[in-house]
Amino acid sequence: MEKENQFVYKEEECIHFQEGMFGFEQYKKYVPFPVNEDSDAMLYLQCVENMDLAFVLMNPFYLDSNYMPKLSTYDMQSIGAEKEDIISYYVICVMKEDTSESTVNLKCPIIVNSVTREAKQVILEEGEYQFRHPLSEFSRKEG
Repeated sequence: MEKENQFVYKEEECIHFQEGMFGFEQYKKYVPFPVNEDSDAMLYLQCVENMDLAFVLMNPFYLDSNYMPKLSTYDMQSIGAEKEDIISYYVICVMKEDTSESTVNLKCPIIVNSVTREAKQVILEEGEYQFRHPLSEFSRKEG
């Protein structure tokens, strides 16, 4: 087993970014791990090529049921999706020691073709979504 691959995963679990993620374009292959096995509300996205690189992802629809990203035809085609019903959406969460300062990026979701596992980080054109939404603005809605 290669030194960099110190965790066990199956190749079919990987998601592939042809262009990488913003700021990490050289890394293309990741494995998502759900925080709770029965839910995709929060995931760890572990880079296979660099074990020091991982992201916390959240399903934006658990945060805001009114989240309505509009994808361009180009973005959909770039992950091989003809219809939106096979696309999963995730947003990057920046966790802070003081959780009230933690944020999510609703402006640049990660889209994943749930059939082919091709993925891309996109920038939404809608002006209502920002790069840093405080998590605290969503916790009030959940309860």
